[in-house]
Amino acid sequence: MLHITENLSIPDAEIVIDAIRAQGAGGQNVNKVSSAVHLRFDIHASSLPEETRTRLLALRDQRISDDGVIVIKAQQFRSQQKNRDDALRRLAELIRSTTVVAKPRIPTRPGMGARKRRLDGKRRRSDTKALRGKVE
Repeated sequence: MLHITENLSIPDAEIVIDAIRAQGAGGQNVNKVSSAVHLRFDIHASSLPEETRTRLLALRDQRISDDGVIVIKAQQFRSQQKNRDDALRRLAELIRSTTVVAKPRIPTRPGMGARKRRLDGKRRRSDTKALRGKVE
């Protein structure tokens, strides 16, 4: 069971984890040990609440495919268990980011002091540029 928040968790059966060979340098060990991890999580087939699912699908994240499958590749560590834990942590972070609803922004106007400072700065700049003209 992967716990995301206090009242939200994902059963292990919904997460598919495959061991693959890691890329990059590592000598002989990298060629014979499958230490990297590929994590797949299908959003449509999950037991997540509907609003969390829609927010996840609306995310413009490269880890989410067009079919609604989250694919996370973890190969930072040399041990498979650490890479597995890292992939699960990253999945939990991604889902946790969609559970928080952003507060709507209330548009405001600049105050009178800010307007006055802006116009004073423009006037000073204008005067400076006016002094660069030809002298008669």
